[in-house]
Amino acid sequence: MDSHIIQALKDIVGADRLETAAEELQCYSYDGTGQQFVPEAVAFPESTEQISKIMTLASASAIPVVPRGAGSGMTGGSLPVAGGLILALGRMNRILEIDEENQIAIVEPGVITGKLREAVAPLGLFYPPDPASLKFCTLGGNVAECAGGPSAVKYGVTRDYVLGLEVVLADGRILETGVRTRKGVVGYDLTRLFIGSEGTLGVITKIILRLTSRPTASKTILLLFADMAPAAALVAAMLKEHTPSTLEYLDNTALGLVADKLPFVLPAEAKAMLLVELDGDGQSVALQSSRLDDFLAGHKEILLCKKAANPEEVEALWMARRSVSPAAFNLKPDKISEDIVVPRSKIPELVACAEELSKRFKLPIFTFGHAGDGNIHVNIMLDKANPEEVSSGAQAKEALFREVLDLKGTLSGEHGIGITKAPFLGMELSETSLDIQQQLKKLFDPLNIMNPGKIF
Repeated sequence: MDSHIIQALKDIVGADRLETAAEELQCYSYDGTGQQFVPEAVAFPESTEQISKIMTLASASAIPVVPRGAGSGMTGGSLPVAGGLILALGRMNRILEIDEENQIAIVEPGVITGKLREAVAPLGLFYPPDPASLKFCTLGGNVAECAGGPSAVKYGVTRDYVLGLEVVLADGRILETGVRTRKGVVGYDLTRLFIGSEGTLGVITKIILRLTSRPTASKTILLLFADMAPAAALVAAMLKEHTPSTLEYLDNTALGLVADKLPFVLPAEAKAMLLVELDGDGQSVALQSSRLDDFLAGHKEILLCKKAANPEEVEALWMARRSVSPAAFNLKPDKISEDIVVPRSKIPELVACAEELSKRFKLPIFTFGHAGDGNIHVNIMLDKANPEEVSSGAQAKEALFREVLDLKGTLSGEHGIGITKAPFLGMELSETSLDIQQQLKKLFDPLNIMNPGKIF
């Protein structure tokens, strides 16, 4: 990036809002994948107008631009694989409006997801999407990846709450999509097109979000089983009659990794766990809990049913669930982390596949995740310093993807495609689908400067 471009960027955002020093660039060169690509510069815009000017400049000079939130993505979506400019959107972190009467919020992309939840809670309102990283991930990143979370089984994912967007296009034009009403069918649904587009079509600068009424009560229940098959069968039966707000599971290996985090001694015969949560107002939760008790009493395959007696026990149970990913490094120093989705009834087959792949490739492979919607996290543990394990991990990943598609599933539930899944896109999408999507990319970004190298 030549000195004239650097100066032009400084003129737009201010000299103190542009970084080119090598040590600063390193801070924006990685994400949750552990891979690293160093940008040529990092800009910290504070307004839509600044981003519009930056994109006009980038388009005129064919400079790659990568929008970035907290960098917590798991597929490389915010990595500057072609160098160029990082747009760090953390300074655009204002909650612009909370409309209590119509239950909507208008936010900038750098707002932390958990901060929005905290802001609307005193007003009796609730923003349901709850990715595991909600305490530090940003709403712009959530929209770009269509993030989910444990509560998706009841409340849905990010796209179910986005009513409209403001987006700066590759050539600097500002596009407004969607509405701030609950209904609206004027023209094509461009809002949905940008959700999950991973910054490849434009830079999201404003988000109109739907809110709901805040639950005021909850009940958390842990269930243990001797095998994953009866646990998955119970999930399918439970969802026919009940609507839990979360329904998580851990397989045998995952359960063993966090056994010491549970507020009780794990029975030796326990090989699978379900974590169930109900929410609503006090009266509805009491009724839901009573009905669920009657349902569970008829299932003798449950080894243990434990209800959290107080907030401390609730936190301990969820701490165990959240500890699975970091605890995985007790097995190996590196991992391939996938978030595939299969029909709920196929979860036992997916777990069996993971166990078979573990034996075949001689690597620890385990599963956990969102049993309620079949969105399963599969961790393939390996040592990247060992070329044989790297090769085996890559083969195990491809074999896993083929099994997922054979089970009528999909290769990504909430992490997106980025660079780690891009080579496998053709396994799931037809040539026609890929062609149409690539034409859309070219329409919005003819110079391929918007987050190049991602998805396709």
